[in-house]
Amino acid sequence: MADGEVYFEFVQVGQQMRVAAIDATTGVEVVVIAPLNASRNDMQRLAFAKLQRKLGSEQSPPPQPRGKYA
Repeated sequence: MADGEVYFEFVQVGQQMRVAAIDATTGVEVVVIAPLNASRNDMQRLAFAKLQRKLGSEQSPPPQPRGKYA
C-alpha cells in the first residue's frame, strides 16, 4: 500500500454483504462478510483493517518453531 490506493467491492449475498478490499499495488485481496444492517463505512473500515493486517504479516513471516516433534 505504498501509494495508498485500495479498491472496495460490495456484493449482497442473501441477507449479508460481501466486502472485498484489494490493494492496487500488490493485488492482494481480502474478503469480509457483514450483516446488511451494518453501515457501509463500518464494513469498509473492517475490510481495510483486515487488508492492512494481511499485508503486514506477508512482509515478516512468523518465526520457525525450534525443537523436535515426536
